[in-house]
Amino acid sequence: MNFSIKNWPEQERPRERLLHQGAQSLSDAELLAIFLRSGSQQHSAVELARLLIQHFGSLSPILDAQLHDLSQFHGIGASKYAQLMAVKELGKRYIAQQFQQKPLQLDHSEALINFLRFEFLSEVQEVFAVLCLDAHLRKINFKKLFFGALNSCEISINQLLRYAISQHASAIVIAHNHPWGKAQPSETDLRLTEQIRHACALVEIQLIDHCIIAAEGNFSFAEHKLICSARTALQNS
Repeated sequence: MNFSIKNWPEQERPRERLLHQGAQSLSDAELLAIFLRSGSQQHSAVELARLLIQHFGSLSPILDAQLHDLSQFHGIGASKYAQLMAVKELGKRYIAQQFQQKPLQLDHSEALINFLRFEFLSEVQEVFAVLCLDAHLRKINFKKLFFGALNSCEISINQLLRYAISQHASAIVIAHNHPWGKAQPSETDLRLTEQIRHACALVEIQLIDHCIIAAEGNFSFAEHKLICSARTALQNS
């Protein structure tokens, strides 16, 4: 039996549907199948994509998987793995460049969250990072400054400020991930954020937001009005 998608009716083929209806009309498995291009002797590209998603649970773990994990599936070898890593990096760079070209919208954090989710995508330990912005809220640089354990990360406010000053930042967004937890701030997170906000004010750097990124969602201190003073100051400037 020939499992090739070429034998499917044209209106059911993922590539043709993408061209006529747009990429948003396709499922995760169909989008992945277009990338795979071909399946195996046992499965079409769509069936192989469905098997991958069923095994790993979603697209993210597939993008984070190692070659030896993916090569267990017939039809996935070093060449397709390299292409998959290239697709992942292209997506990351696309989001980063889009974000860099446009000022940060204080009342709408979707672009910021998308950027941060890409940056934290492969982290399995808690990481604390800073996004430096210019006076027009455009990206200057993003750096992961502190690395911790699964559920904690020690940071130095002095080191954070020195880095922001070295980048000539007028404003910053701080962010950390909860790799195995929910996107909810702890009491420690709340205290640390206020300490950083106060320290930034002393050197005339605005703390715009503190974002927590987790597998189950995200949390914005600014959207929850926990950094109102910095946000209001920039909106009124």
